[in-house]
Amino acid sequence: MTSRRRVLRGLAGGVAASVSVPLLDCFLNTNGTALAGGEALPVRFGTWTWGCGMTSSRWVPKAVGANYDVPIELAGIGSLKHKVNILSGFTVKTDGKENKPHVSGAVGIRTGTAPTGPTIYSQPTIDLLVSDVVGGGTRFRSLDMAATGNPEHSYSARSTSVINASIPSAAALYARVFGPDFQNPNAAAFTPDPNTLVRSSVLSVVKDERDAFMKNLGAADRARLDQYFTSVRQLEQQLALQLEKPQPLKACSVPAAPQDLPPGTEISVVAQNHKLMSAILAHALACNQTRVFNMVFSDFTSSLRKQGSAETHHGITHEETADPKLGYQVEASWFVEQTMNGWAVFLAALDAIPEGSGTLLDNTIVFAHSDTQFARSHTLDGIPMMTAGSGGGQLRTGLHIAGNGDAATRAGLTLQQVMKVPVERWGSGALETAKPISEILV
Repeated sequence: MTSRRRVLRGLAGGVAASVSVPLLDCFLNTNGTALAGGEALPVRFGTWTWGCGMTSSRWVPKAVGANYDVPIELAGIGSLKHKVNILSGFTVKTDGKENKPHVSGAVGIRTGTAPTGPTIYSQPTIDLLVSDVVGGGTRFRSLDMAATGNPEHSYSARSTSVINASIPSAAALYARVFGPDFQNPNAAAFTPDPNTLVRSSVLSVVKDERDAFMKNLGAADRARLDQYFTSVRQLEQQLALQLEKPQPLKACSVPAAPQDLPPGTEISVVAQNHKLMSAILAHALACNQTRVFNMVFSDFTSSLRKQGSAETHHGITHEETADPKLGYQVEASWFVEQTMNGWAVFLAALDAIPEGSGTLLDNTIVFAHSDTQFARSHTLDGIPMMTAGSGGGQLRTGLHIAGNGDAATRAGLTLQQVMKVPVERWGSGALETAKPISEILV
């Protein structure tokens, strides 16, 4: 009988080495739809964002429902369109508040509330609402990445003062996930890191002393410290996972470490960094290191540029005139095409990893969106949104849903409910909704 935890061992240059054998089919049920013990395969959730919208005539399919056509700016999704839903015609309503360019749309979609005044994030972003429910059983409650190489390009926030910094490079992401603290779930041996034991005990002491320390503080300081200790508790839970042997996972394998790329906003550099990050993230999800993620392909004031040019995509959207014969901004549209090619690369990385009876993408829900529809006028009507993956069969896919001016928060409500966030209504003011997008629900 072959050992379930067989490891190949040998010597390389006098140094002992071992290579884990991946989890075999015997760890799944006979249908490949769940673990052998009956536990469901994990469902992951993430967001994928890009800046400066799209060209409506070249991005929005003409056909509604199944078997939608794929316009030129979406051509990259090609063979994966049956796993992608297009959500067009939904709107971020501001209740008369000022339209903050490149902010109101994105924040409205992600928090259910249009920003006002200096407070951009008055509510947590959707990824954190999901992470609060599903993120506690993994090393990382979420992974945030920016292909642009700028850690400040992040749209994951608990509040305006608590914004999660993005990991800026593929090499940094690899080190974060597969560095010394990584425990291969398919390895034969399991030895907890003694440093983890020390850190865990230190955090326990801090937790025990919290109540006594907070008694003499004012309300504002207590609120700040409560938020701080909440993050400490989350870290403590993640460290505790380091002391338990992970459950074997058939889909888990460790990728080769990537070469570090020089940061830059040239679109070819961003695309390469994004491709490497996508592959590493896919392995991290398959190895159950996280179940929630955010990938920024380009910041909402898109700083992407062509090689040798200082002019950014954002600048082009405002300065380029529409071609009189074609009727659209040719250069700006080119950036959208390249961005959607990046979206396709991201989905292909998840779809390339078999998991159960399908793929990693099939057990994931990715919510993609931009910040505006037509960037030149910062339009909030028809901001492009998409979903990809069925979340383990919970969503229908391959559909084009026309929003007809409905609140964009219908998408966020739908996805939260699918991810088991206990919410019946979501959003505020004109963005408040209790109406999920039923067409994509199974």
